[in-house]
Formats: sequence, structure tokens, C-alpha cells
Amino acid sequence: MLDILRLLDATPAPRGNERTAAHRLRGWCTDRWPHIEWQVLEHGPAGGSLVADHGAGPLLYSHLDTSLNDGDAPNRLLTGDTGPVGPLTVDGDLVAGFGLGVARGPAAAALVAFVEAGAGRLLLAGSGTHRRSSQITGLEAYADRYPLPRSAIVAKCGPPTLLWHEPGAFYLTVLVTGRPGAAMVPESATPPGGVVAGAGVVLEELARWRTDYLAADPRVGQTGRACGIGAISGGRPDKPDLLPGRLRIDLYAVAGDLVEPAVAAAELADRLRARCAESVLRDCAVEVEAEPIASAAATPADAAVVTASRAAWRDEFGAQPPPITGWTGSTDGVVLRARGVDTVRLGPQAKPAADDPRRDELSLAQLTAYARIYRRLLTEPTA
Repeated sequence: MLDILRLLDATPAPRGNERTAAHRLRGWCTDRWPHIEWQVLEHGPAGGSLVADHGAGPLLYSHLDTSLNDGDAPNRLLTGDTGPVGPLTVDGDLVAGFGLGVARGPAAAALVAFVEAGAGRLLLAGSGTHRRSSQITGLEAYADRYPLPRSAIVAKCGPPTLLWHEPGAFYLTVLVTGRPGAAMVPESATPPGGVVAGAGVVLEELARWRTDYLAADPRVGQTGRACGIGAISGGRPDKPDLLPGRLRIDLYAVAGDLVEPAVAAAELADRLRARCAESVLRDCAVEVEAEPIASAAATPADAAVVTASRAAWRDEFGAQPPPITGWTGSTDGVVLRARGVDTVRLGPQAKPAADDPRRDELSLAQLTAYARIYRRLLTEPTA
């Protein structure tokens, strides 16, 4: 497990650029387990996934890409930290490193489980994290080339329980457009002082809309709703003497129920237009665009893979998986379910490292426990 984690830690794998990492991992696996045919499925300009199979059985899925890329300038805006992250460290049972939670820890456990099981299929996919992109994902490329099995296990960090129901997600982009101007002549812009100066009006109404959106959550099954502002932009940082004519705010929304993103965008646009009409932004145009990611989807609670997972959980941890409601993490499990694959998700619990929140901490004993569950599910006939 540690050998795999160190190998993954040594090779950057940002979303859409996992090909080098996939080939290095394939070479390492081929040297260690030559009896298995390891393949790299390339997709997009630089994407790559590690693929292997032992014949019939469930698909064990995780992904190679990390949410962030250590050292990239855009990530420094997210983390607020310009220093290097540092290599993987081990202190007793605790392992800490960059990208362990998403998703190097679970991916390592999945790889170990697959090798030991001698059954089922393995996909460590590229482009598994949510990102605005028109490029094909590793899972989509896999589904286009290989027939999908009846069931799948998603190995990702999450809550300390078993998930068979996951929410959908979508992006919303708010655009408020006025007229550009010059900072030395504030009245040259619409509104005077520039559209960004009126951002508070938009943010206040977004906060009200978010409150109403969350309050309307019907709490269907295991899932819930969430919404947050992920980016605000306007103008050029290298030319702040110019007042921008457009304010852009990007949101990420999660829905456990079947929300239509276009309807949500239209309702939000109506609210923002009404609020802006009563403010300094009255002469500005307001648009809200929706970009669907996936719809909420559930596997039947009595499906064979769910039943097998409950039994494996009980035998490993000595109790039934705890009940959960309001879960708001959406993964490629929804994509698999949309293609008719009964899917469960389970994995270890990561937390930010005490010394650097860009790093994650995981228990090696917990990783090994989940590897045992994954291995059992790959060999379980009912799964």
C-alpha cells in the first residue's frame, strides 16, 4: 500500500493530464504482477486511465487525478499558500500527503484489493473530479470501449458508512453586465464606479436564494442539497485602472432530488433582475447560465451489490453501516447508475493534515480495512 502511495505521490496527475502517471503506474504494476495484463486507456489530449481485469465480476472504480495540482498559480488563489506541499510522510499508522483524499488513498486500496482478489475489473480513471470541460472523462472512455458489468464499487473517501444513493450536481454562472470605464473617471462606467463595485447587491440576493434552495430540500433517501460560490471575477488584475463592464460569479449546486438546472437558473435570474432593478445595478443586464454535471441517482437498497456490501461492512467493522441522510458528495457513481450499473460507494475518511490543509491524513489501518472489503466484493458471487 505504501509503495503505491509513494509512487502516486511522486507523479503529478492533474485532471486531464494523468497519462504520464498512468503509464508509470502501469510499468510498476507490470514489473510487480506480470501475470496481470495492465493497460493504459488514453483519452483526450493527455488523459489516461489504468485498466485491468481478471474476467467476470464487478468493476472496482477509483481515479488517478487530484482535485488540485501542487504549485499551479490558480490553486494558490484557492489555498492562499504559495509554498511547496512536500512529499508523502508516514508517522505510525498515519499517512499524510497531497491528494490522498481525492483520491490516491482509496485508489491505492483498490489496486491492492484487485491484485489480491484475482477477480473482477479495475478502473483507475483519469478526469474523475468535477471540472468544467468538454473533454471526455476516463469513465466515459472506458464505457465506450468495454462492456460494463452489472455492478460497481466506487472506492472514494466519504462518510463512515455505505452509500447507494448519490446526489446530482450542476454549475451556475451569474453574469451582470454594465459598461466599462476608467477608474480616474468613475462616472464613465455603468454603474458609476463599475459593476464590480455593486457585487454586494448580487451576493446578498444569492445568499437569500441559497437559503431558499436549501430549505426546499425534500431529503430524498440518503442525499441532500448544497450550494456554494466558488469563484468571483471581473476586470484584469494587471490593469486595475480600468473598471470592468462585467461581473461573473460561479456557483456549484448539489441536489439529491431531481432538480432541473435550467429551471433553477431561470428562477435565480428572475430574482437577481428584480433585486438589481432596485439598486445601483438597475441599468445592467443579468443572465444566469446552467451547466448540468449529472442527475441524482440511486441503486435499489435491496440490490445484490448493496446486500453484499452491508454484509462485508458488518463482518469488517462489527456493526451495520450507520444510516445517513443529507449526503452531498457527488461522484462518478451517478454516471455508472445512469448507464444501468448497480453501484455502491464506500471508502476511508480523510481529514486535512494538521500542518498543512492542502495535505490529507489517512489511517493506514483503515485503508487496509477498506481494501479487505473491496477484495471481498470482487470475489462475492452475489455482487
